[in-house]
Amino acid sequence: MTHSVLTALGLTELESGTYLGGGEWSTTGGAGLVESVSPTDGQVLARVNATTQAEYETIVERAQAAFKVWRQTPAPRRGEAIRLCADALRTHKDALGSLVALEMGKSKPEGDGEVQEMIDIGEFAVGLSRQLYGLTMHSERPGHRMYEQWHPIGLVGIISAFNFPVAVWAWNSFVAAVCGDISIWKPSPKTPLSAIASMKICNEALKAGGFPDIFFLFNDAGNELAQRFVDDKRVPLISFTGSTKVGRHVGECVARRMGRSLLELGGNNAIIVDPSADLNLAIPAIVFGAVGTAGQRCTTTRRLFVHESIYDEVLGKLKTAYKQVEGKIGDPTDAANLMGPLNSQDAVKGYLDAIARAKAQGGTIETGGEAIDRPGNFVLPAIVTGLTNDAEVVQTETFAPILYVMKYSTLEEAIELQNAVPQGLSSSIFTTNLKNAEQFLTAWGSDCGIANVNIGTSGAEIGGAFGGEKETGGGRESGSDAWKAYMRRQTNTINYSDSMPLAQGIKFDL
Repeated sequence: MTHSVLTALGLTELESGTYLGGGEWSTTGGAGLVESVSPTDGQVLARVNATTQAEYETIVERAQAAFKVWRQTPAPRRGEAIRLCADALRTHKDALGSLVALEMGKSKPEGDGEVQEMIDIGEFAVGLSRQLYGLTMHSERPGHRMYEQWHPIGLVGIISAFNFPVAVWAWNSFVAAVCGDISIWKPSPKTPLSAIASMKICNEALKAGGFPDIFFLFNDAGNELAQRFVDDKRVPLISFTGSTKVGRHVGECVARRMGRSLLELGGNNAIIVDPSADLNLAIPAIVFGAVGTAGQRCTTTRRLFVHESIYDEVLGKLKTAYKQVEGKIGDPTDAANLMGPLNSQDAVKGYLDAIARAKAQGGTIETGGEAIDRPGNFVLPAIVTGLTNDAEVVQTETFAPILYVMKYSTLEEAIELQNAVPQGLSSSIFTTNLKNAEQFLTAWGSDCGIANVNIGTSGAEIGGAFGGEKETGGGRESGSDAWKAYMRRQTNTINYSDSMPLAQGIKFDL
């Protein structure tokens, strides 16, 4: 299957990881190789030539030149370019979704769903290209008019993570493109092929439509180019998706040079189940939230707070559901499977370490908690009870399918527990009590960037702004008015009178 998927996407076993613009993919080596390794069986899917320092310089210079042209292109025309990209992705959805499953390890339906997110954000961006609105304000000075407008910011640097190897790029680059920006992408070294395939699909569509280069790509065999990228003053905005630890470093580096950073970092997401909850809704949402993508989503459900009156019932239903999942763990390209592998052996080690710490801190492993003895990076999803919310292992995000289940007595207590972690990405409550739902959504309710009622923590729609608070970074991508992050705001005042009133009523007669 690997060969047929690569062939369908125009990929070979040795690929260039550098798109220089002008239809040119670098053919030089010398910067090392990035290996794409299947998490399903540990086999090398293909190898990618990394980018040299000189090639990086060429990319930035050409991107700067492209920006001077692209910023003058009318926004609706820029939207037409993204429409072509979305159409091309629709044509290649099956093959690209399969590659995402092969390379990242998420299930085939999830891989296809991720490509659909690219298509959806493309369609959103097309509409957005005619809605980059500013505001008008009434001036306090007679004969004056005030308004604000938004201009392209320039080059947008995108550093994406392995768990969403293509959608995060599209969230950023498609919106940035209709804003008039040029994007430079550094994908995760764990998923270079998905990035290369996406670039080829979109850049070929742009070329066929008579559009210039607006997307550039480089791959780093180590960290040197990534650090140079983050420190590069010619890139005014860096959008980083990844761990809080690395994101903190990125934010500090970009701030040091007075640039902007858009940070989408860790999540320690919780669901509250109150006594009135419809468990026919709650149980599937909890299970998918906790084991979907093998627990490797930033919005994965990691903590569950269940009212003490229904705790035993909910825990029993979850254990039954997990046993059903255990029978459908395997090759992610087989649509019958519900859960694929973790992305790497390091992730498996992190999972096993968290299980050991949970036991040492007094936790009980209700189900799962083991690596599966077979080729690849497969584990059994775990439910852990007996820990308190302030336990060290509960406070730490482990990028794996581990769910900590805890009791609560009052809604106020549950909300306080939910909020009592360093992260603030996604949250949810299952309830049929209107008062509880509304309290959860108040300013003294959930402190997360995403707060849901009767829907899980995963599966955010592209129409809303995506992101979180606290150590999640504060960034917002995708829908709503997240486009403003990719532009610079300008306030304009026009004097059409014959007088010159000065600020604060100062008289300055000459």
